[in-house]
Amino acid sequence: MSAGLLAAALSYALWGLFPLYFHQVAQVPALEIVVHRSVWSMVFVLGLLTVLRRWAWVAEVVKRPRTLAVFGASALLLSTNWLIYVWAVNNARVMEASLGYFINPLVNVALGMLFLHEKLRPAQRWALAVAGAGVAWLTWSAGVPPWIALALAFSFGVYGLLRKTAPLGALEGLALETALLAPLALPALIWLSAHGGALVGASPSTWAWLLFAGPLTAVPLLLFAHGARRVTMATLGLLQYLAPTIQFALAVWVFHEPLRPERLVGFVLIWIALALYSAESLWRMRQQASSGAAAG
Repeated sequence: MSAGLLAAALSYALWGLFPLYFHQVAQVPALEIVVHRSVWSMVFVLGLLTVLRRWAWVAEVVKRPRTLAVFGASALLLSTNWLIYVWAVNNARVMEASLGYFINPLVNVALGMLFLHEKLRPAQRWALAVAGAGVAWLTWSAGVPPWIALALAFSFGVYGLLRKTAPLGALEGLALETALLAPLALPALIWLSAHGGALVGASPSTWAWLLFAGPLTAVPLLLFAHGARRVTMATLGLLQYLAPTIQFALAVWVFHEPLRPERLVGFVLIWIALALYSAESLWRMRQQASSGAAAG
């Protein structure tokens, strides 16, 4: 296995295992976990930038209000995504959270069509239609839309859209996002510490788990950035299903969340849509590779 493929696979595997971490801090309110995650992520990435001496980009960024505005928006989307995800895990909704990340690739296709004027190929249109049918079935069978899954899929989809057009890499972008969140996160952490937050009278293990949120957030992003530059988009497209697959397996076999037959139907429809989307993407990549080889 190549170093790039290993790095990308590890990043998705770590994201898939996140519910195990959040169960270790389940006694901490979701909003407080997000505050800790923001602060300690900032400390970790700023320390890493210092070690690597990668500060030259800051002088350019502060001169660009539009870049700051884009990263301010992406920071709010990322923290919103974190909050919804942590709340879902701590309220035994891991299965619905995994559904959100199964839907996310198809949301990316729709956002690309709407905002980047990308043309949808027939197979992609069918994939979106089948996924829409799956969401409609889940809504009808439950009586309410799968709000957690949809909120996770769209918040991370729009976040990805903003980051796709932003000029900074993964480490610098995360540093800027957490720095922009700091005026909210740092006062919140201080206030919580003074008014009975999770760290007041907490055990050493709780302290350690909350501090661990920093590297746990940054390391998968850095692994992903390393791997994404070294493997094909088709490979990344397939690997991105590793995280929600692991989450789904944890929900069923570790956390024992109920999987009713009617709910399984909705998941199967979305899995069919993903299979159609992935197969078409692989076929097109191979066609382009063959055309390029023939032209060479």
